[in-house]
Amino acid sequence: MRAFAVVRTVLYMTGFVVLWAWVAVSVRRLDPVIGLPLPSWFAPLGYVAMSGGAIIGLACAASFAGRGRGTPAPFDPPVEFVASGLYRWVRNPMYVGGALILAGYGLAVRSPAVLAMTAVLASITHCFVVFAEEPGLRARFGESYVAYTRSVNRWLPRPPRDHSEPPDRPRAPRS
Repeated sequence: MRAFAVVRTVLYMTGFVVLWAWVAVSVRRLDPVIGLPLPSWFAPLGYVAMSGGAIIGLACAASFAGRGRGTPAPFDPPVEFVASGLYRWVRNPMYVGGALILAGYGLAVRSPAVLAMTAVLASITHCFVVFAEEPGLRARFGESYVAYTRSVNRWLPRPPRDHSEPPDRPRAPRS
């Protein structure tokens, strides 16, 4: 079961990366329209941000496949709620990692269009999380998820409140 989740995760993540890479490269065509030159010293910051975002994304995908026995894809979610690893520090590390990758790319190639796209996508993601994803997780996992939301921030990481053990790992009801 876990091995199949790993294969699905690799396939979905590859598709996701290819899609967003294509979008980011396509958006760069708008740079001349925006006409805002970015300094060359942004490039090294971009590479650091992309590297950090990639590490975060890979760690989250591994947690979803290994511990959660599912994938990051909304249509193939984990069977078990994942509240360990980076998810002990922040509720949405995968989205944070994705935003870091896109913003890092924008900085690395000095593209104001990619940075603007990242800001728009971050806003859309916030709305999706608040109005769709979180209500769905509350419905699936109940009070355990509600308790998790009280102890872990949505976007800004903070150290776990209880260092002795991870938060409860509720399971989705079997249908």
